[in-house]
Amino acid sequence: MKVTHLLGMGAVALTFAACTTNPITGRSSLQLANNSEILTMSSQEYRTTLSKGKVISGTADAKRVVSVGNRIKNAAERYYQSIGRSADLANYSWEFNLLQSNELNAWCMPGGKVAVYTGILPVTKDDNGLAVVMGHEVSHALAGHGNERISQAMVAQYGGAILGGTISNAQWASVFQKVYPIGSQVALLKYGRGQESEADKMGLYLMSMAGYDPRAAVPFWNRMEAASSGSRQPEFLSTHPSPETRISDINRDLPKALEYYKAAGGKI
Repeated sequence: MKVTHLLGMGAVALTFAACTTNPITGRSSLQLANNSEILTMSSQEYRTTLSKGKVISGTADAKRVVSVGNRIKNAAERYYQSIGRSADLANYSWEFNLLQSNELNAWCMPGGKVAVYTGILPVTKDDNGLAVVMGHEVSHALAGHGNERISQAMVAQYGGAILGGTISNAQWASVFQKVYPIGSQVALLKYGRGQESEADKMGLYLMSMAGYDPRAAVPFWNRMEAASSGSRQPEFLSTHPSPETRISDINRDLPKALEYYKAAGGKI
């Protein structure tokens, strides 16, 4: 793993000490930030975002978002427990909310704070399609993509100062707010393509563990591409791999996903 802004043996030691390995995908990532601080700020910004939007509750669609999200979350918790890594999720506080918006979008903040926009529901079509979206978003939280993005931003902005522990709480908070803008602007957050690809793969496995058919993933992404044809690309797709790469990757990972699906009681 390369950290070009950190120099010397101390930086190398810090890099290896801060590397986290995803137990589902095997990918390693640099996560320097304090998770407890990130989760506190995430919860605050999530509440602010909800207060600035229109949260839909009590409807059939709102209940579906919560139900599908919880099934995937529960499957993830069972998996982490089975490999002895339940402690990784100890401080998560999951929330799944449906927000009124015509945008074809969904997003997740650290600690399991997920929002789905009503505009994407016609594209998901059914619970399997919704599970593709929810699995993807839950995976961003589980993989620590927020910590990774904040760490990358900290290294780029402050470099070696991180080694000396001279970064103030205000500076950490400033970087967090750049990565996760307040209010409606949080919908514009962008993960890197490597993170998006990982969320695609991890989400495919998690939805399968939860008993949702992973074969719904390719049709869903095709519908997303069709929905954006001739118009500005939805933020949900803006930093994803190309459609061809995504479909190829899904087809590559589908056999393993189907094994998880079968183990969860799904019919092949």
